[in-house]
Amino acid sequence: MSVWVYTIVSVLIVSLLSLLGLAAFPFGEEKIKKFLIWAVAFAGGTLLGDAFLHLIPEAYKAGGSVGISFSILAGMLAFFVLEKFIHWHHCHDIDCTEHNSAFSYVILIGDGAHNFIDGMIIAASYMVSIPIGIATTLAVIFHEIPHEIGDFASMLYGGFSKIKALWYNFLAGIVAIFGALIVLVVGQNFADLTYYLIPFAAGGFIYVASADIIPELHKSTKISHSFLQLLFIIAGIGIMYLLLIFG
Repeated sequence: MSVWVYTIVSVLIVSLLSLLGLAAFPFGEEKIKKFLIWAVAFAGGTLLGDAFLHLIPEAYKAGGSVGISFSILAGMLAFFVLEKFIHWHHCHDIDCTEHNSAFSYVILIGDGAHNFIDGMIIAASYMVSIPIGIATTLAVIFHEIPHEIGDFASMLYGGFSKIKALWYNFLAGIVAIFGALIVLVVGQNFADLTYYLIPFAAGGFIYVASADIIPELHKSTKISHSFLQLLFIIAGIGIMYLLLIFG
């Protein structure tokens, strides 16, 4: 029962992050941009840290096999396909959007699919252990903060009103609950699901960090910015390591 409680509470928190946009937008574009770039770097560190320090080692504890490697690759390819064919990407810069409502709807579709997978990943992590679940939830949260703010700003620039953007973003956010419930119900009967979903999640996290976040950070070539970005990435990894030690 504790796994269910931890999972539902965690996905509810992740879902509620979709409401962050309303609080962030009044600060203006420039302040949002300054916050996003550092939050993105930190998020990249947490995703990589969770993948390499928590998820992959935990997957191999259950018995190493080439199937785990294929699951990691499957996770990377799945997120590639999600971005490629739904035409959605982790937009952390509010200048990167096309200003039309059609683009905003595409963002919502992709965001809903992504949140569904996040819910599955969180549930699968808690089914392995509570500490792994907490670490994965934090990695998702730190990534979702800049992502949700970016989505909210994108929809506003696409022509949505603040209320409409907030409401639609929230609807896309609560999809995570359904992903979690499916794993909690089905995973009890199919142990192999969790076995393969954990490395799948690691592959997805590695893809997001390497294909989306790191290229975004490379847009700034200032030495001072690059140094601070590195520090935030290391800080994100450090948080995941501390959770490994004290979890």
